[in-house]
Amino acid sequence: MRGFLNIDKPPGMTSFDVVRAVRRAARMKRVGHAGTLDPLATGVLPVAVGDATRLVDELVGAPKRYRAEVLLGVETDTYDTDGEVRARVDASAVTLEAVRAALGAFVGEVMQTPPAYSAIKRGGEPAYQAARRGDPHEMTARPVRVYALEALALAPEDGDGGAVRVTLDVACGQGFYVRSLAYDLGAALGVGGTIAALRRTQVGPFIAEEAIPLDRAVALLESGDIEGLLQPLDAVLGHHPSARLSEDEVVRARNGLIFALSDLAVDSLTPSSTQIRCYGPDGALVALLRPKGDPGHWHPFRVFPPDTMAARQSGDALTRISQLP
Repeated sequence: MRGFLNIDKPPGMTSFDVVRAVRRAARMKRVGHAGTLDPLATGVLPVAVGDATRLVDELVGAPKRYRAEVLLGVETDTYDTDGEVRARVDASAVTLEAVRAALGAFVGEVMQTPPAYSAIKRGGEPAYQAARRGDPHEMTARPVRVYALEALALAPEDGDGGAVRVTLDVACGQGFYVRSLAYDLGAALGVGGTIAALRRTQVGPFIAEEAIPLDRAVALLESGDIEGLLQPLDAVLGHHPSARLSEDEVVRARNGLIFALSDLAVDSLTPSSTQIRCYGPDGALVALLRPKGDPGHWHPFRVFPPDTMAARQSGDALTRISQLP
């Protein structure tokens, strides 16, 4: 069994809690996730199973999208409502127009300081462990990219005098912390801010509308009724050019032999291409190539064994799994 699960992570669980649940249900050790979500957060968590764990790095730099509920007028030590409240300010005078005006400074390539309560390591220790110990790491600003940022709505927060809740849609790149955005936006408006709710709606090709709740995924894995549950290995490779290999070339690829680019029929190759995904005559993913040595020569750096359990639909990239191993 190999491929990607598009899991809709429930609140209150860590990303590794989800991995453990999938491992138990699938009775497999080779399971990993791409893109950590805080326990408070919900939404898209791609989970790699089997050979797909070798492709998790393809999602590291993938664009991500979030729907965030930011509480203005409240500041916490963790930058979310799971933390300890440090300050409260009357934010009732803040308008949606003021929020939208402030957001302009956070779009594009910007410098952002990660939260003290984060998984960033220093000296091998995660920052959140040092923060809980009372000796937080000094976090330094680093460049991040925000592709789009929109304030959708603003309303008074019931039962929290003076606080207002603003709903944001955030499209961002690698290493961006929405919790830091909430804190920085609150600071820019002079009232403080913290995350009240966070839902990830997209990671690369995986979207929330197609995500499956964890409990349902676990039930299907345990029952063996998993046809159509897994997305194929190449679900995360669509941005790379592709080539179709002959039977002889499949053997060469699986033996790690170098290919001359002139001998390959490659679709959508550009001067900036760094990988080529190669398929056999049956449409199954065989290998990834990257440049090697002399110009025009590419070698297999990642090779995948035949998938004897998958039946590939003609002209389609969906893998259909028929049984548990």
